[in-house]
Amino acid sequence: MELKNAQKAVDKWIKAHGVRYFNELTNMAQLTEEVGEVARIIARRYGEQSEKDSDKDKDLGEELADVVFVVLCLANQTGIDLQQAFDKKLDKKTKRDHNRHHNNDKLK
Repeated sequence: MELKNAQKAVDKWIKAHGVRYFNELTNMAQLTEEVGEVARIIARRYGEQSEKDSDKDKDLGEELADVVFVVLCLANQTGIDLQQAFDKKLDKKTKRDHNRHHNNDKLK
């Protein structure tokens, strides 16, 4: 699914099930919370922290999807065409970083 379609799907869902968007500050707080949940899973599953029994059933994909959902909400609320913004960012990173990463001895 393209980002533009994902934004439309989230907007449709909000209108059908969510009554309205939470305000931008609330969504920013939610985004922070969701990123924290992703960080907890990564730190315990792939990092050096031990994984608690209560964390073993956590679904990383579901938590990442929560992050994407809130980002799409924020884009919709603030009038951002995320597809356009993403394409622009990818082009910028491609031009700026191609040689930088190929010449980085740490990545070899």
